[in-house]
Amino acid sequence: MATTPVTDPPQTLTEVAGLLDERLWTGRIFSDGWVDAPAVADVIEPATGATLGIAGMGDADTVDRAARSAARAQREWAQTNINERARIVRRAGEIIEANRAELVRWLVRETGSIAPKADNEVSASIGQIEQAAALISHPQGILLPSLTPGRSSTARRTPIGVVGVITPWNFPIVLAMRSVAPALVLGNAVVLKADPNTPITGAALLARAFEEAGLPSGLLHAFAGGPEVGEALVNDPRVRMISFTGSNAAGRKVGEAAGRNLKRVVLELGGNSPLIVLDDADIEAASSAGAWGSFLHQGQICLATSRHLVHESIVEPYLEALVTRAARLPFGNPDTDEVALGPIINARQLERVQRIVDESVAQGAAALVGGKPDGRYFPATVLADVSRTMPAFAEEIFGPVAPVIPFRDDDEAVELANATEYGLAAAVQSGDAARASAIADRLHAGMVHVNDQTVNEEPPAPFGGFGASSNGGHFGGVANLELWTEWQWLTVRPHAQPFPF
Repeated sequence: MATTPVTDPPQTLTEVAGLLDERLWTGRIFSDGWVDAPAVADVIEPATGATLGIAGMGDADTVDRAARSAARAQREWAQTNINERARIVRRAGEIIEANRAELVRWLVRETGSIAPKADNEVSASIGQIEQAAALISHPQGILLPSLTPGRSSTARRTPIGVVGVITPWNFPIVLAMRSVAPALVLGNAVVLKADPNTPITGAALLARAFEEAGLPSGLLHAFAGGPEVGEALVNDPRVRMISFTGSNAAGRKVGEAAGRNLKRVVLELGGNSPLIVLDDADIEAASSAGAWGSFLHQGQICLATSRHLVHESIVEPYLEALVTRAARLPFGNPDTDEVALGPIINARQLERVQRIVDESVAQGAAALVGGKPDGRYFPATVLADVSRTMPAFAEEIFGPVAPVIPFRDDDEAVELANATEYGLAAAVQSGDAARASAIADRLHAGMVHVNDQTVNEEPPAPFGGFGASSNGGHFGGVANLELWTEWQWLTVRPHAQPFPF
């Protein structure tokens, strides 16, 4: 998204009311309060191309100032009682809940999601806050036996310091909150860089919620920006950890730079998630799971069901059921119409989806329904006769496309499922849960679901993948304490004693 010098904002389509009052954020960013941004960009509604507002954008100097301020504020915050830190973060969740309708509308208009998806994202974000606040009940250290008589020895969890959080546009609130909330509760400060497609839901919204919750100044800096802003954040020496969610290509660059700067990094990247449908599966239930997994939010989900691996004996009835489901899914403007699919986020992503479909069809795949864009929209698409050499099998599509690939037996199903560098999620459908579980044990994925679909997230569960989908870190309940703190060994002698030298 191109940025332009700051000018007086024009009249916009948003209401001047509520948590996201545009008078606060127009042409501004949140960094030690609301300040004028070095540049601005139009906030574009994907469904119509209309301008929803004028958002402030950060730059490298913004990152420098934010990191400097965050480092100062974090020292005092780390000494604040964890109960107080959790209280403020919990209050932010209450504010989000109280303003749910306004936030859902903004998600619909800024991200192109349908209202139920937006509402679920708000709920999931509140769930992440609740899990973060519950960290007050986790042990913050352990007492160790000491080999030195009279000396106490403790291993304790301490804050990392300043955390940089880089988020994408598809789930801008929850993918930020799963990092911001636990990081703050555990005594860190945060510099958040949102995607330029979603500066309001990805940055301004979180800033407003925590501002209203009473978070002290300097602990959260939130603004959108392009790759150069992310690069500055990764390279800033005061930022000791990076949490990145996005594409593999960008993630590899982030990981490389973080490694060069000797800082912790957690990468949640792409996926190419398989749904295995065994010969004893309930075809109606399995095709419903497959349709949901592939077409929810126009397939613009890292967890999306990217490959439908179906036993050859039932591939035809499965295709028929899946095509029937896809054909009856209406698409259009989710803000004005009751639809199942909204717009693709931007023209570049629409072109990518079309390329993958066209190249796969040219290599022998058959588009049984959909396959061509309609303005800003891409209808639900089912591809038959897909082979493992086609882009629809090998690439992450990030669009509403369901490639179907037959297999002969359980061993081939596992082999096909694992034939990818990714390893984020997988699912197995079968009438025999024990058989499906045995297959699940052989799948190279960080999250596996039996008689379910691939798009699953629950705040208490560790969220992360294997292979090229992650660098090994996991977000969520049981993983949060380890992710957002580091060990410190502390010993105490009641009195100083001399040594041999």
